[in-house]
Amino acid sequence: MGTTGAAMLLIRPLLRANRHRRYKVHSVVFFIFLVANIGGSLTPLGDPPLFLGFLQGVSFFWTTSHLFLMTGLLSLALLIVYFILDTVCFAGEGRPKPPAVDNGEKFGCEGKINLLLLACVASVVLMSGLWRPATEAVTIYGIELAWQNIARDVMLLIIAGLSLQLTSRECRDKNAFSWGPIEETAKLFLGIFLSMIPVIAILKAGAGGALAPLVNLVSKDGQPVNSMYFWLTGGLSSFLDNAPTYLVFFNIAGGDAQQLMGPMSQTLAAISAGSVYMGANSYIGNAPNLMMRSIAEEQGVAMPGFFGYMLWSGGILVPLFVILSRLVF
Repeated sequence: MGTTGAAMLLIRPLLRANRHRRYKVHSVVFFIFLVANIGGSLTPLGDPPLFLGFLQGVSFFWTTSHLFLMTGLLSLALLIVYFILDTVCFAGEGRPKPPAVDNGEKFGCEGKINLLLLACVASVVLMSGLWRPATEAVTIYGIELAWQNIARDVMLLIIAGLSLQLTSRECRDKNAFSWGPIEETAKLFLGIFLSMIPVIAILKAGAGGALAPLVNLVSKDGQPVNSMYFWLTGGLSSFLDNAPTYLVFFNIAGGDAQQLMGPMSQTLAAISAGSVYMGANSYIGNAPNLMMRSIAEEQGVAMPGFFGYMLWSGGILVPLFVILSRLVF
């Protein structure tokens, strides 16, 4: 379902389950770490950078096999830290019990048609990576668009329209759904996408661009420095969109998927892990981060500001990334 899909589906049940708690910020923060970012690292459907790699020729299950151990260790470490922190918070609240509620509602699932539509979304995205039409692209206002991507986007809009039509308004109201967080994130990321165009262009210039000293750090004596690939891809993904950042460093590393999956597999793993994991470092590192904050605030959780959130990520994630970098890269 991808990080955005999973986060949007599960954040409201998480907030409802903890409504009786006094301290809830840590639960949302760790939810952003694990569900909105790190959990998307194992397949091209999980996060956009990996999907771009898939379009460049990286095998579908390559990331599953090469990032599984790293993702598992990182997730386990975060869950242990969360368990300790939540235990302390729970004790500090006086071990509150949720209020007894008996409204006669039976256990079940409403809006079941959306399960089928979600499967359609995953299939359409996968199709756009596998289908190669005879006419590969069309140019619209100077922008080259691949037919498979046009078909994917049109079909996704149709699926979204079907969901709106086939799901009752009451069902969405009960789930506290609103367009506000999506609109806020869309406006912010429109500005980010426009602002990062020159930065990405400078990075693409490589050793001949203004950021040459930075780009040159990823190789030494003609050999890739995988730890620097991890940190530079991740550091830039923390504040720029991680998909084009992944693609830039993929091409700096040679851009040959077969070579990167073979002799340079550690380099590709470093680029993949850095772009996905470190999207959690700031609210603008990955689109669902900001949406989770907005949804939580809508439901009364006093979420930290931009730099306050970075204190969480800097204090918890960055030390884990340092350990991971030393152990693996």
